[in-house]
Amino acid sequence: MVWLGVALVLVAIEAVTVDFTFLMLAGGAVGASVAAAFGAGPVVQAVVAALVAVALLAIVRPWMKRRFTANAPELMGAAAQVGRSAYAIDRVTPAGGRVKLSGETWSARTLRDSIEPGEEVVVDSIDGATAIVSRAHVVGS
Repeated sequence: MVWLGVALVLVAIEAVTVDFTFLMLAGGAVGASVAAAFGAGPVVQAVVAALVAVALLAIVRPWMKRRFTANAPELMGAAAQVGRSAYAIDRVTPAGGRVKLSGETWSARTLRDSIEPGEEVVVDSIDGATAIVSRAHVVGS
């Protein structure tokens, strides 16, 4: 039961760190609890825990890291909007306006010229909750 308690504590730590290291150590503790259930002594339990944890760290953890981070976006939140195209809902000026960006209405402003409703824009940066936009360059213009 002690090994299962250790495993639960390690899983709780893993929930905070999300690095898969403590999860592998918890697997070692579960292995030791299985050894204890079959009547192994404390030394054998500790050896089983160490061997299982090392094997999981060497084999399973790298695979899990690749699997769960392969499709992870590099940017999240407002920073992920930079470079995306949007459409002006209202007239957008250096003083303000609104655009439709990723299906949401954002407050927006330009740095120089005005943009009329319906025009396509590109998000240059994000300032707080305001998208700084510029006119999208149309190919062939």
